[in-house]
Amino acid sequence: MKKTDAIQDQPASELISKRIAELGGWRGEALGRMRKLIQQADPGVVEEVKWMGTPVWSHDGIICTGESYKDKVKLTFAKGASLKDPAGLFNSSLDGNVRRAIDIFEGQEVDESAFKALVREAVALNSSGKSKASAKKAKA
Repeated sequence: MKKTDAIQDQPASELISKRIAELGGWRGEALGRMRKLIQQADPGVVEEVKWMGTPVWSHDGIICTGESYKDKVKLTFAKGASLKDPAGLFNSSLDGNVRRAIDIFEGQEVDESAFKALVREAVALNSSGKSKASAKKAKA
């Protein structure tokens, strides 16, 4: 059995848990904490693993991905540019037309209620089938 076959046989939730454990330290804690908040905000969320082991949370489309780097954990919202962010959680990829990201650095706390609201808004946007771009086309 090839390594990829073994990985494909495991549920995504197990692979994500394994990834969090492998990260350990503050990055594992941060990714684990954000995963719990996503699950609390949307009990119907689907966990997937894509793109070389990247955790992905979806509901009628991708909500966000969870990437880890040496100095940060990055949560990239697939349609972040179409989401309202009154708490100013988005602090990365701000110049893109579609995505927005939240970079979490060691010792940094994220406003839990604002993050859950962002997740719920992303789910609602996915469920509506609309984005900022399609809304503009509809007005034209």
